[in-house]
Amino acid sequence: MIIFDLSMILVYHKRKVMSIQKLILEYLEYLEIEKNRSAKTVENYSHYLKRFVRFSKIKTPRQITAEIVRQYRIWLNRQQFKKNTQNYHIIALRNFLKYLAKRDIKVLSAEKIELARQTDREVIFLQTDELDRLLQAPNNLRDKAILEVLFSTGLRVSELVNLNREDINLLKTEFYVRGKGGKIRPVFLSETAQKALKYYLESRKDPEQALLINKNNNQRLTTRSIQRIVRRWAIKAGLTKKITPHTLRHSLATDLLAGGADLRSIQAILGHSSITTTQIYTHITDQRLKEVHKKYHRRVGTQGVEP
Repeated sequence: MIIFDLSMILVYHKRKVMSIQKLILEYLEYLEIEKNRSAKTVENYSHYLKRFVRFSKIKTPRQITAEIVRQYRIWLNRQQFKKNTQNYHIIALRNFLKYLAKRDIKVLSAEKIELARQTDREVIFLQTDELDRLLQAPNNLRDKAILEVLFSTGLRVSELVNLNREDINLLKTEFYVRGKGGKIRPVFLSETAQKALKYYLESRKDPEQALLINKNNNQRLTTRSIQRIVRRWAIKAGLTKKITPHTLRHSLATDLLAGGADLRSIQAILGHSSITTTQIYTHITDQRLKEVHKKYHRRVGTQGVEP
């Protein structure tokens, strides 16, 4: 005769039907520990997934259906979120579903959820004359170094502010940076960027290890500070475009591509995880070629030519 322990059955049942909140928490811990995602990425995923749970009012993962997801997408769209923001929400949900499936939890297949089609992303970059005006605008060594390094390396602003002095050997023209997902990649300093950084660091008398600091309190510069610095000198240079640190990253990519660099090399320099991201720059160079053709192509008159 088999005797069932009721308490064991209840524990087993509880494990089999875990709450959605607990599973989300475990997924966020998985992103942080096993996938080594940044604190900002984990925070964003938490925000997106909790928004879905609030909308759907589900209690367990089995309650996630294609119809609920469809209704959620309609709701996101009617909140007037941009298409890429809507897709961020859906990407978080799909990745969560993949995680659950990996744990053998029966759930809606992530492959059944498609992302919304987006229009081509607008990429702002600087023409040669605009770039020269911007790089020559700063009247202090620190800001000059910031602009030169951003353009030379294509660093994300978050990567730049996290650098310490010891990370860079000025005798060499390359150093390594830890980017998204903890991936390490080499970046390269042009001769002008190397000199600008050298002059700035030689002018420093403080013991602070941060590469870039606020002159008033010797504290590490924030991403917001760098954004303000870039914007300030763009205005001083008379540029009417909305210039951000990422504009210099885009400018490096288009400069390399126009100079003959291949997409795979540019992908490695910028630290893109997918070549699809890098391909946005081909649209830019295609447009530039079109403008060159229109400006310089010698048009032959067609009057009198029979069809």
